Amino acid sequence: MTERIKTIEEFAKHVDYSLLNTLTPDPQSTSDGNDHDPRQVFSGHYVPVTPTPLTAPTYIAHSETLFAELGLDDSLATSKDFTQLFSGDMSAVPAPMKPFGWATGYALSIYGTEYTQQCPFRTGNGYGDGRAISIIEAVFNGKRWEMQLKGAGRTPYCRGADGRAVLRSSVREFLVQEHMHALGIPTSRSLSLFMSESDTVDRPWYREGSHSYEPEVMVENITAISTRVAPSFLRVGQIELFARRARCNEHSNALNELEAIVKHLIEREYAGEIDTTAPLDEQVVALAELFRSRLTGLVSNWVRVGYCQGNFNSDNCAAGGFTLDYGPFGFCEFFEAEYQPWTGGGRHFSFLNQPIAAQKNFDMFCRSLMTLLEGNSEQLSKLNDINDGFSGVMESAMESMWATKLGLASYDHDLLIKLLQLMLRTGADYNMFFRELSSIPEDMAGLTKSFYYSPKAEVLTEWEVWLKTWRERIEKDAEAQDDQTNAITAIAENMRQANPKFTWREWLIVPAYKAAEKGDFTQIHELQSVLTAPYDEQTEEVENKYYQMRPLEFFSAGGVAHYSCSS
Repeated sequence: MTERIKTIEEFAKHVDYSLLNTLTPDPQSTSDGNDHDPRQVFSGHYVPVTPTPLTAPTYIAHSETLFAELGLDDSLATSKDFTQLFSGDMSAVPAPMKPFGWATGYALSIYGTEYTQQCPFRTGNGYGDGRAISIIEAVFNGKRWEMQLKGAGRTPYCRGADGRAVLRSSVREFLVQEHMHALGIPTSRSLSLFMSESDTVDRPWYREGSHSYEPEVMVENITAISTRVAPSFLRVGQIELFARRARCNEHSNALNELEAIVKHLIEREYAGEIDTTAPLDEQVVALAELFRSRLTGLVSNWVRVGYCQGNFNSDNCAAGGFTLDYGPFGFCEFFEAEYQPWTGGGRHFSFLNQPIAAQKNFDMFCRSLMTLLEGNSEQLSKLNDINDGFSGVMESAMESMWATKLGLASYDHDLLIKLLQLMLRTGADYNMFFRELSSIPEDMAGLTKSFYYSPKAEVLTEWEVWLKTWRERIEKDAEAQDDQTNAITAIAENMRQANPKFTWREWLIVPAYKAAEKGDFTQIHELQSVLTAPYDEQTEEVENKYYQMRPLEFFSAGGVAHYSCSS
């Protein structure tokens, strides 16, 4: 067994800056990364930027799981050099690490519509990483990772903001990324979390005990920096940016920049699946088909566990097909098809509309790739067919997911629709209901604990009919096996692996980040433990605390039931 990395000097030996070495910097950028004022960025793939360090950084947590995957020793997380680097101070990094990071630009599309008016310059040249700065790209245990500080100060893309992240949003993102990984869903990962002992920023938020929909007051918040990690942070919106410039021929190198970033995307995210020696037009078509498979699988798994992205713009859609940008996200508790935790999100990004939102993002991706295939009617036709086929592939992924959740050998549309209707009428807790169903109960007594209110007699009768029909399907599937009793036991176990017991409940997260504001991180560490074993049966104490439905007082509570993007 290889000895784990214990020092920053050993850590630095693994750096390998493929993005900086193969792509083009903004010609107007500085070589030292002293580039923190908002400005238009007209060309180039990245801007060198130095992070702005936290004052008096305090260690909160790190992911032991990710440290182990990277080959890092846990002692590194609390070392002076690690703290300095991952709280934003790159002034003393050892060679061959670079003493600056980089920020990238992207375009904005919302639900399939291109936007530029939100850009402060009204040109679209101001969108990008406003408070995210990548500082390291490295290879650990044969796998390439990019490490990005969230909340490390201003970049040219900050659009007049301060580039900082508040403790609340940093705790949420740190916890949820590792939770999502434990749920078995592709995601960016969490490396570390530090907060400042003195730096604060003002953000609009809710008064204590508020039931307002929008924030009412400006609140002073402690600042923090979380480090998120992924194979790359390339987004659909980035590919869009360079495609828009190429279509309009905004500058002489526009088409070359688009081609370069698409090649880089393939190399970073799909090299194991695409023949990079093949002609580029063939690689582009293969890229679209592979991304379609990843994206449909991702979104169907979001629905499986009750996750709602909240703001699934193309710039929040990772081109590698994993979950990225945990801003106004939430997990559905009281089941609603149109559940939307973000006050600015709308129905188009609501819970069960996410497959359509994904299709809109995929369409923007394909439209961007078409720019590289102009004049090639054969490959354009293939790309259009892949794009047109998205809805069918998405539907198939969703049907497979629902069958798995219900323990069925094949999808049953009528059975599912009737179930969702009953869940809506009864007020069922989404994840708790499916977890209880995984025990394959013989009567409704095994399910009613997941109902927020008791169903009327006629509705209960409908429930009993549904449960009987479902059990008959389970038993019929089991009959096809040699040992029916063991087959039903196996079905129940498979359902438990599809339906998590412990999932994100915002009202249990709020006390953790409020305690952290006072220097108490015990609840964060406890949540780390619980949320990284979501399918397991845990202790009675954990179950009593974390396997609960949302209390009535939190149903319309600002900052719990819904929240703005003030982070």
